[in-house]
Amino acid sequence: MKHSAGFDARRLRPRGPASWRWRFLAALAALLAGLGVLLFLAGSASLLGRPPALGPLNDSLGAAISLLLLGLFLLWGGVDAWRRCRRRLSRRTGNALSLSPRLLKKRGRSR
Repeated sequence: MKHSAGFDARRLRPRGPASWRWRFLAALAALLAGLGVLLFLAGSASLLGRPPALGPLNDSLGAAISLLLLGLFLLWGGVDAWRRCRRRLSRRTGNALSLSPRLLKKRGRSR
């Protein structure tokens, strides 16, 4: 059977849902992780005796420790959310072939 010149195989496969929401959430999570790094650095600079980076906000020892811990939690939460969004973006439900995850690895152990 001869195919016509206007044949497009992509039309045969149903389109998946738009992934702009997950991309937006991944960007927001990356910004959250960046803010966590900045707060962590400001808290650690205050603990090390450098001049306070945020003015009177972290003058005391307790405020510096709280900034340090808040920065760590924001960094951890942002990286975790970013990884979940990236995993969700890479998983194409509906369009993907049903292969074992072990077969999809680039460098797996050979048995």
